[in-house]
Amino acid sequence: MKCLLTLFLLMPITAFTQTGFQLADGSEIRAYLDTPDTVSEDSGHPLVVIMGGGSGDARIASSAFRSHGEEFIDRGWAVIAPVSPNGQSFWGDNAAKVRELIAIMQQRQDIQGGAVLLMGVSNGGISALDIASRNPQEYRGVIAVPALASNAATISPLKDFPVFLRIGSEDRLGWANRYDATVQLLENAGVILDARLLQGVGHTFPLDWLDLEQWLATLASG
Repeated sequence: MKCLLTLFLLMPITAFTQTGFQLADGSEIRAYLDTPDTVSEDSGHPLVVIMGGGSGDARIASSAFRSHGEEFIDRGWAVIAPVSPNGQSFWGDNAAKVRELIAIMQQRQDIQGGAVLLMGVSNGGISALDIASRNPQEYRGVIAVPALASNAATISPLKDFPVFLRIGSEDRLGWANRYDATVQLLENAGVILDARLLQGVGHTFPLDWLDLEQWLATLASG
């Protein structure tokens, strides 16, 4: 069994696929993952975790990967999009499972150790903020497209932590109405915030990669 695990960790990820990972408590978390075709440097590819919205089920995780993950891969990032094991996004106990999944992935030679980038869409964005607030030193930053924040105590550990927040002005779920309150809460917590209300778009939207690349360039390496 140890030989098989070692072989898996040394094998490059060659295609976008769903894989199961056994966790320390005996449970399993599944995820879509891929890495660039290019050979990484000795330190491996940097890792971004992308969490989809809603329940975070397999369909949503796959969609989040295809919408955003392929762009990251083209830019040299390894990408993993976890599937919620119980249809309750990635907060609570599921947040700990994501953290353990990251540790498993970082045992691979082609994936960089150190700080990881978190990205979330809708519920996934809220989850990304929650996960980062538990162990902020383990993450480069959060891309929340969109997310809301409503609990000052929960996000207080994110002082001096980078967050990229975008919310659509035509969000039919009413998130645009909570944009100002979310920004105020994050700023009061001392977050290094790059926030914008995007005009004319709804709850989900394509990323402006020039805009995002400028923000990524400000982050410290892992």
